[in-house]
Amino acid sequence: MDSGIGLLAATAAVRRLRPDADLVLSLDPEGMPWGPRTTQDLTERALAVAEAAAARRPDALIVGCNTATVHALTALRARLEPALPVIGTVPAIKPAAAGGGHLAIWATPATTGSPYQQALIRDFAGGVPVTEVPCWGLAEAVEHADETAIDAAVSAAAALTPDDVTTVVLGCTHYELVAERIRTAVQRPGRPPLVLHGSAGAVAAQALRRLGEQPAPGATPHGTLTVLLSGREGTLPAAALAYAEGRLLQAVTPAG
Repeated sequence: MDSGIGLLAATAAVRRLRPDADLVLSLDPEGMPWGPRTTQDLTERALAVAEAAAARRPDALIVGCNTATVHALTALRARLEPALPVIGTVPAIKPAAAGGGHLAIWATPATTGSPYQQALIRDFAGGVPVTEVPCWGLAEAVEHADETAIDAAVSAAAALTPDDVTTVVLGCTHYELVAERIRTAVQRPGRPPLVLHGSAGAVAAQALRRLGEQPAPGATPHGTLTVLLSGREGTLPAAALAYAEGRLLQAVTPAG
């Protein structure tokens, strides 16, 4: 679940690990973007999207959105667990900091400098230089597959990223869809290859662990794909097909 197509990265990661899994994508095009909403309003939207998915009787629910995880995870778990395991998405600050070196965290302006992100830095990045980079307009540009706006937002954030940064944490699920463009923008000539840390792979693996399942990437790819748009069955948004993750889901999964 997510307000928009930021969930594609985690969904594609699940699909690669388990091509036989039936997937339900629950989006909220009528309520997006969630970022500017109040915590109460966002939580109500997130609960509605989650309950639409829960009505399909899934085995687990992945909250494929950093913002929704920050503000609504407690409410979602209170409403749905233990019957339905809920897996949140947290920026990969801990593994990124373990590599040492100057760390940049690219996140939405609302998340940058937030108590939530500050706590993650304090708990997992002690002793490592950290620069928080607000990425104005990047999530919205990715959501609409607006190439010009993506380039402008990536360039602006790259300009705020110090030259000696060795690792970038992608602190918004939308950013994982344009990871290589971010790498190209931040990589400095003569510097070691930039390391990027997203959350999709870890979230997919955690979902399988919560279910006691094992990865089976060689399984027969017969898993279905169902898309819910503000609770009503529909199709992947056109913008999703601008990204490899969206094309993967469309190519290897029949309609649910």
